Amino acid sequence: MATGKKEDYYELLGVGRTASEEELKKAYRKKAVQFHPDKNPGNKEAEEMFKKVSEAYEALKDPDKRAAYDRFGHAAFQQAGAGPRGPGGAGGGGFHDPFDIFREVFGQQGGGGGGGIFEEFFGGGGGGNGGGGPGRGSDLRYDLEITLEEAALGVEKEVSFRKLGQCGHCHGSGAEPGSKRTTCPTCHGAGQVTTSRGFFHVRQVCPTCAGAGKRFDKPCAKCHGEGRANETTKINVRIPAGVDTGSKLRSSGNGEAGVMGGEAGDLYIVVHVKEHEVFERQGDDLFCEIPIKFTLATLGGTIHVPTMQGKATLKIPAGTQSGTTFRLKGRGMPQLRGKAPGDQLIRVHVEVPTNLTDAQRRKLEEYAQVTGDADEPVAKTFFEKAKKFF
Repeated sequence: MATGKKEDYYELLGVGRTASEEELKKAYRKKAVQFHPDKNPGNKEAEEMFKKVSEAYEALKDPDKRAAYDRFGHAAFQQAGAGPRGPGGAGGGGFHDPFDIFREVFGQQGGGGGGGIFEEFFGGGGGGNGGGGPGRGSDLRYDLEITLEEAALGVEKEVSFRKLGQCGHCHGSGAEPGSKRTTCPTCHGAGQVTTSRGFFHVRQVCPTCAGAGKRFDKPCAKCHGEGRANETTKINVRIPAGVDTGSKLRSSGNGEAGVMGGEAGDLYIVVHVKEHEVFERQGDDLFCEIPIKFTLATLGGTIHVPTMQGKATLKIPAGTQSGTTFRLKGRGMPQLRGKAPGDQLIRVHVEVPTNLTDAQRRKLEEYAQVTGDADEPVAKTFFEKAKKFF
């Protein structure tokens, strides 16, 4: 890629920033055919443009990456989470095969599958690489459910999952110990094979050597030459305080092992916070409703209310009406980036006394006589005022 200021991805593809996924795909097909190296032999400028439009489409076809690019531009792929390798894989990784879109057109199958709670997250392609070396392993996704208390305070969780790990018998090489390496007879060491599709050619990872360009005369008896085997893995994951549903955490190198000793992919943990029986989360604030006694609302006083940090004291002014909302500063959820925590909002509901004893009823009747409520009920006064509307 040429040095200097990077060109805008939308301009490279010739589309607007509101282009749909289908418009992006059509624009990429057109540009890829235009600048394909096989149509422009020896043309370095065309080859450079082909790489640029492939990089642009790789970034914009994924909704998460596109949203990040729209907000931060090219800097979105230069953070610690993306690494200097660009948007070719979450967390920096993997070779993006620019011919994937042509495989879609001609009905070819690509990549490796997943099952259960796992799926390929940001590419990985089941172990292929672009030729000439071991393939990077796929990234994996794990959906983790935690409580609101755990989201507020932070927690360490042990997660257990099945994945393709490095074969212990051959240590990831794919070869039976002591076997010799030979050039792959299918791709002749190139790591790729080329097939014709109309007026252009499609290159893909060699199915015989998985892109390594080499074979062993005796493949590993346990993994059959792939260098990987299914295993159950357990890791401890630290969930920081303040996460919310949809937060993504990366565990570097804990994805699937690469083919024939290639670099391992990453594990992405997607957090899901359970609903709470008392609190409702509203961004960084917490909301709850609490009943209070009629006498407390009338006379005023203090009550203890629950918070994520323990009990807190709330002052109720005399004459508080049902539905009044109070705010406890800093008692909400912490923020991931170290900013001030949110607040806790408390809405009170005044409980109307029921099942009164004779003594209680007499006292209330005395109260009604003193205040005049017994002579002029609120309901009667309201309807007299409302007559003009009928």
